[in-house]
Amino acid sequence: MRDLAVPLKLALTLWLAAASAIHLYFGGFGFPEPITMRGFHLLVFVPPLFLLYPARKSSPRSRPSLPDWLWAAAAAAPHAWVMWNWDLVSDRMEYVDPFSPLMMALAVLAIVTLLEATRRAVEVGLAWMIIISLAYMQWGWLIPGVLNSRPFTPAEILEASWLVPTAGGVYGPLTGIVATTIAVFIVFGSFMQGSGTGRLFSNLGAAAAGRFTGGPAKVAVITSGLFGTMSGSSVSNVITTGAMTIPLMVRIGYKPAVAGGIESAASVGGALMPPVMGAAAFVMAEVTNIPYAQIVVAAAIGAVLYYFAILVGVHVEAKKAGMAPMAAVDIPPWREVAQDAHLVVPVALLVWLMMDRWSGNYAAFCATIAMVAVAALRRRTRMGWRQVLESLANAGQTMAPLAVSIAGAGIVVSALTATGMVVALGGIIKDLAGGSFPVLLVLLALTVLVLGMGLPTTPSYIIAAAIGVPQILDLGSVALGVPPQELVLPAHLFIFYFAVLADASPPVAAAAFAAAAIARASPLLTSVHATRLGIAGFTVGFAFLYDPGIMLRGGPGAILVATAIQVVALTALCAAYAGFLLRPIGPVLRLALGLAGAAAAFWHGIPDLLRLAVAAGALGGLAALQLARPLEGRSRC
Repeated sequence: MRDLAVPLKLALTLWLAAASAIHLYFGGFGFPEPITMRGFHLLVFVPPLFLLYPARKSSPRSRPSLPDWLWAAAAAAPHAWVMWNWDLVSDRMEYVDPFSPLMMALAVLAIVTLLEATRRAVEVGLAWMIIISLAYMQWGWLIPGVLNSRPFTPAEILEASWLVPTAGGVYGPLTGIVATTIAVFIVFGSFMQGSGTGRLFSNLGAAAAGRFTGGPAKVAVITSGLFGTMSGSSVSNVITTGAMTIPLMVRIGYKPAVAGGIESAASVGGALMPPVMGAAAFVMAEVTNIPYAQIVVAAAIGAVLYYFAILVGVHVEAKKAGMAPMAAVDIPPWREVAQDAHLVVPVALLVWLMMDRWSGNYAAFCATIAMVAVAALRRRTRMGWRQVLESLANAGQTMAPLAVSIAGAGIVVSALTATGMVVALGGIIKDLAGGSFPVLLVLLALTVLVLGMGLPTTPSYIIAAAIGVPQILDLGSVALGVPPQELVLPAHLFIFYFAVLADASPPVAAAAFAAAAIARASPLLTSVHATRLGIAGFTVGFAFLYDPGIMLRGGPGAILVATAIQVVALTALCAAYAGFLLRPIGPVLRLALGLAGAAAAFWHGIPDLLRLAVAAGALGGLAALQLARPLEGRSRC
């Protein structure tokens, strides 16, 4: 991002702050017509990207060039036209009314500027995926076999990609959910940071975990999880919290790559943690028509288990290396934590409103207003006009890249649907699975992880869900013996978890690479450590489909057993990888413990109580063996 000179920087700050404030206002008092709202959203957030992000490394860093201004003007034109002609766009019959030459020219302008904005501000991989999708619509009829599609005219391609508000494309429902609910939540998250809630989270993590073995690492896990609920970006979460926690972890004895892995694993998990869970969860609510509150409840145990596994991994690593807790001088007293405790009230209000089935945008609006009011109760948290302006502008800077990435994902989904590629790709994966539901899930997990190499979490989830969820519903209803409608939410959570984990999984892991830069460690090695510390994401992802108790479905017994299986399995896996339980573990017992943990986590073909007994017996037996061994034999078991 450019470091702009003061006049232009101030102008863009005011522009983004005003755009965020208008989104917040609409969240509380009602939105205009859908097409008008989507046009306004793209009009205010796409053009600034050309002024904020340079085209090339050699481009000016302190000012936009003339081509940048031209790009910004070109990006504004199609969305301004849509807003001005909203009644024409709303009333026209898609694919029936003529798509005029003017509309075609504006569609080309909208798509080209969107591609360039995506390349600059988001990911070049997403830009290429959009291009490939458009090319497939144009020439897919030339491809023989299962990938063959019907011919499309240029007008059909442009209309499907741009102006079909009820289906996909730039102005589709995905842009609609970002322009409404997600935008207001981003504003709320920005106000949480501006009010000092981040300081509350940091101090709470240090006060709660700093006195224990490996204190800085546990502080990083807790703080990053709390930050992740409001930041919306795993990379920004790494940069924000990792600048403090990674050097602390290295200082007390963690290897740089391990420290970076801990931070990146904890940061990506913020998108899994209720009550916010990131943009993809709101898209999930829109796509599945399942209330967001129900999604939050279903994901709660899985999110806790994810962070439980990271804390276990951190603890055994610290015990193995004999690390000390944080220095007493670095641990804030509880009275300092209490000075910011009132900032929890707006978060509690948000949760209460959503559990009471108020709309997400209205709940976030009320929580944002409450945040400003509650923060004013103490001088140290009071937000003046500068802090309010900065929070609104920061929300705008977060929303702008998200706006283009979701619009781009809409083009890809539109192309996949119109050409039948969704069915073709799903059929290929299903054929490779050979009728085996576990193999299908493994193939889909790999597909999502591969998509995540070049795409942000939300577009990756959207595209993978379009391909994979129908296959899960089809094959899973037979394999599990349940109606397809009962698998809708588990299937989407499965895809969602792996889309989140892609940010920390090798070979390309954006969050891990950011952490590696801070730790001055190998990016690949850092991502390997992040993946093994985030192992719960893999086990819980499969458990959503096989163990409904993990989603708080069924009676107390089913919930307790499903949770207990994950707890003992994850403890066994973490201890086996680190080679330490109560004391160091020898290679044979280490392998046995790892196999027992993997069997409990993934071998769903045996009874649940047997899975629990396998992992619990292995853990208990090894712990008893280590306690019984004489001192000279402890290092060999």
